[in-house]
Amino acid sequence: MTQENTLVLFEKKGNVAVLTLNRPKKYNSMTGPLARELQKRLDDCADDKDIRAVYLTGAGKAFCAGQDLGEVTGEDAPGFEIILGEHLNPIVEKIRALEKPVVCGVNGVAAGAGANIAIACDITVAKTSAYFIQAFSKIGLIPDTGGTYLLPRLIGWQRAGALMMLGERVSAVEAAAMGMIYQAIPDEKFEEAAFQLAERLSHMPTRGLALTKQALNQAMHNDFDSQLQTEIELQGRAGQTHDYREGVQAFLEKRKPEFRGE
Repeated sequence: MTQENTLVLFEKKGNVAVLTLNRPKKYNSMTGPLARELQKRLDDCADDKDIRAVYLTGAGKAFCAGQDLGEVTGEDAPGFEIILGEHLNPIVEKIRALEKPVVCGVNGVAAGAGANIAIACDITVAKTSAYFIQAFSKIGLIPDTGGTYLLPRLIGWQRAGALMMLGERVSAVEAAAMGMIYQAIPDEKFEEAAFQLAERLSHMPTRGLALTKQALNQAMHNDFDSQLQTEIELQGRAGQTHDYREGVQAFLEKRKPEFRGE
């Protein structure tokens, strides 16, 4: 399969896996084959011990324009049970479960399911020229791919409800200001700066980062006392890692630590 026909480009740069959605002529809109390929690549990242961080972005002018509506029309079109249950939901589930940090670089429009895949990542940055849109209401659907769970927790109930019902565009700068994403980056600096975030994470104590991610996942549904117990359990596990011991030793010896993600 040529690179042009590969739906998700995969490249290892040091300890970073770069995953690039690759349907640029269709604004990287989601189809079953693309969704399954992205799932496979996320599984590959989970299994490869040399990969310590993941960078997810899109080819061309868009990050992901959401579900390809051409796939949902016609007699043989899969139902939403298939599209969500087998194609889209497993993507965000795998991103949240991946025991490695996932940086999303939104290089253009992130619409519908594409917007919700983006905000499911651990750190999301975007070009200042990019924008986000919960486009579902424009065709009589509800937000999916985890959007109704994640977006209110990121930006609040009222604002999330308004964006979902009105289907208004949100610029990258506005998205950063409201806490939907981490940062908007000037277009001319975006490619280098966004990747450098993933590269920086890959040199950190990534076992501890994985446990931090687990704590954040559990905080989504724990009450305060339960979360305190979660912190006790996960901190105990973090304290058994090589990188904790290395970090303390390097601090005492006044040198730069050499983390291994173990």
